Amino acid sequence: MTHDLYGLPVTGADAKMLQAIDDFIHGFISFEPKATNIMHVVSHAPDCCIANTYTAMLWMLLEAPIAANKARPYIEVAERCMASATPREQTMTQAIRAWVDGDVPKTIALCEAILDDHPRDMAALKLAQYHTFNGGDFASMLRVALKSMPAADDIPYAHGMVSFGYEECHLLDDAEASARKAMSLRHDEPWAHHTMAHVYLTRGQTNEGIAFLEGVADTWGGLNSFMHSHNWWHLALFYISAGRHDDVLAAYDTHVWGLSKDYSQDQVGAASLLARMEFAGINVGDRWGDVADHVAKRGADTVSPFLSLQYLYALGRSKRLETEALLQAIEARAEDESQYDCHIWRDVALWAAHGIAAHAAEDWDDAIRFLGKALPRLAECGGSHAQRDLFEQIHLDALIQAGQSSKAQQVLEMRRTFDPGGVPLNLLLADAYENSGLPLQAEMARARANATQATKH
Repeated sequence: MTHDLYGLPVTGADAKMLQAIDDFIHGFISFEPKATNIMHVVSHAPDCCIANTYTAMLWMLLEAPIAANKARPYIEVAERCMASATPREQTMTQAIRAWVDGDVPKTIALCEAILDDHPRDMAALKLAQYHTFNGGDFASMLRVALKSMPAADDIPYAHGMVSFGYEECHLLDDAEASARKAMSLRHDEPWAHHTMAHVYLTRGQTNEGIAFLEGVADTWGGLNSFMHSHNWWHLALFYISAGRHDDVLAAYDTHVWGLSKDYSQDQVGAASLLARMEFAGINVGDRWGDVADHVAKRGADTVSPFLSLQYLYALGRSKRLETEALLQAIEARAEDESQYDCHIWRDVALWAAHGIAAHAAEDWDDAIRFLGKALPRLAECGGSHAQRDLFEQIHLDALIQAGQSSKAQQVLEMRRTFDPGGVPLNLLLADAYENSGLPLQAEMARARANATQATKH
């Protein structure tokens, strides 16, 4: 029997297939394109259960309505050769079958079962974190990651996953320690870089975040489009805070949009960054058009509430006719009680969707009302707190546009706790104070913005 790169037994694989399996595992956890190598050789491995299972997993990670149909033939091949596979391989096959069939809670439970017996199974860990993250279950993200320790203490990517679990639980010191442990084992570990971006963002350390990310950005060139663009997306957020408009636009044009325009994560990354730039007073020109054109091709895509809400914003902001069709699809998804996450769509995503549609229609009162209902539970739709901040900013913009300066001031001052010197934030705060008859406070806010701009380089 052969073994994969982390010492786990593999059945039915010759040397070429084993290399493809290793490429998948390492590529999956390191965000390298070589993860897809397995798709090119799996047809030559009809007796390799885990190779077909991993190929089905790759198709599911497409995050598109066609994903399950693409994955199903491979999971069926894997099931036919399960009898000769190891118990770990069998359980992973059952986990992916559950995902294909729409039973994500079962997928998570089976991945956890694997990690109980095989804490060095990095594919199981990454998949468990992927799903717990998408469901907003951040404590579970941390729990499953800690199952890998101490057995995987030598694997930098395990520490990177632990670090992000800590960060999403707001345990910033633990997150930083785990991220730095990952980087001590491998300086170019991109998920550890990503955790550090979150840590600096949450602590309000804009200059430190810029210096750190610029210092490691040269290691992202060979990553897949999501990780390359997403880490640059984080750097762009710091540029926005620092008032570095030219750097934001350059980051968007060179690193955030254009790498894989048909991929879900690239599309929402571009849309959310464009929105943030506009809220910060940056002229984005005609950049919305290309993003909306690609989002429109997705049709009525309700694979994920977190993704669908950002698709809806991109379409609504661009006044696309497809906006109404997607909103109707979200309404239908909220009524589909056969789905395990129906309550999330019904009780959270639907309110957010109507708030986003109202904002696009410049109906500020409805945008405030509907988003106000959704925001307290929006974590259930998935995404990190940094990503979900888009919806907070849409709500804030509606308050400002509606002339509700007092309420906007309250929101802005709370935001200043994690972005104390932010240029756009303090300029918005100055306007809110001015409109509220508080000129001294307005002057102080402008002074903070000017001080930050005076230090940019």
